[in-house]
This record gives sequence, structure tokens and C-alpha cells, in this order.
Amino acid sequence: MKTKANTTFLTVFFSLLFSLNLLAQSHQVKPVSNENSVEVQVYYFHFKTRCETCRTVESEAKQNVESLFGGDVGFQSVDLDEKSGEATGKKLGVNSQTLLIVKGNKKINITNEGFLYAQTNPDKFKKIMEDKIKPLL
Repeated sequence: MKTKANTTFLTVFFSLLFSLNLLAQSHQVKPVSNENSVEVQVYYFHFKTRCETCRTVESEAKQNVESLFGGDVGFQSVDLDEKSGEATGKKLGVNSQTLLIVKGNKKINITNEGFLYAQTNPDKFKKIMEDKIKPLL
């Protein structure tokens, strides 16, 4: 009888320890990777077939993000013809060529500005991007 009581006690004891360990692990703060720690993200959505202007918008936008904000703002080029790109587009409500600044639920569409100025006035395009992104940081 004593052995059965000891076995029951040990089983309950180890079950309790295991449960407490799981509870402690679920409340631990886990480090976030650099990629996910960026709060502001710039997305350039495109299709596989692209013209020179489309490539320039992407190139200038990426260069602007890197030169103005370094690693504080992310840049991602998304191909809507790929499954993962289509999924990202659906998530953000995009189904065509779009240049989008995103922070949480806030989205700023600067597609028109990109296509108007990336080739003809890159300095103006850079200033527009800076003015739209800075308040989000």
C-alpha cells in the first residue's frame, strides 16, 4: 500500500512540475529576429512581366529606404504571380502593381508618386518617401 501511495505521489509531483515548466515557457519573452522587429515595411508589388518604369520604381524605392532609414524600415519586393506573393497581396488588399508603406494596420499607398517621379524626378520621390515614412517611426 505504501508503494502505491509513493507511486501516486511521484506521478502527481512530476505532472505538476511538467505543467509548471510548460506554463513558465509560455510566458517567457522570446527574442525577435531582426527581420520581424522592423515595424515599418515598404512593399513593392509587381508581376513577372515588367517595363523599365516598373523596375525603376522598385530600384529607387529600395535604394531610398536603405539610404534614408537603414535597417529601421524594411523593403520587400513581392511578385503577385507567385503563390506566396498572391497570399501577401490578399493579406494587404493588393491585387495589382502597388508601392505600399505598412505599419501595423496603417497602409499608405504611394504607387502614383512612384510612377510619376521615380524616373523623372528621383529626388522628389525620395523626399515623398521620407515624408510619408518618418512619422511612422
